[in-house]
Amino acid sequence: MSHIRSTTWLRLAVLYFILAVCIDIAMGASGNHMLMPVHAHLNLLGWVSMTLFALIGHSHPAVHEGRVASVQFWSYNIGVPIMLAALALRLNGIEAAEPAIGMASIAIGVGVVLFGWQVLTRTRTIQAAPPTALSAGITQGVLASR
Repeated sequence: MSHIRSTTWLRLAVLYFILAVCIDIAMGASGNHMLMPVHAHLNLLGWVSMTLFALIGHSHPAVHEGRVASVQFWSYNIGVPIMLAALALRLNGIEAAEPAIGMASIAIGVGVVLFGWQVLTRTRTIQAAPPTALSAGITQGVLASR
């Protein structure tokens, strides 16, 4: 399951990155940069954070296993699109979107805290791999040349 979840995180990250670039192009072409906060949140919460979730989960599969990991995944992935849509509405003058931003931000925060919990409780120190014949030979060659 952890491999599937890491792949899902990475695919979602790429989708958010594509969306962020599209918004960036639209803002640049129109000269209207009102959605800059949405663009920034797309990049940080979508592209960067989700890529980190994927890479950390790939390196430490236990982070993506269990019920807490499922709650973290869904809390974050329900919160992010709602918060981004509500933020876009709020930036366009719709004050009624403010509570949705708050509630979605709480869901995102829960997802972040749960991810932190998973990382702190389910990761182990990675042991250095023993030197290979190639790396040992390179090291000996460098030392011999001095």
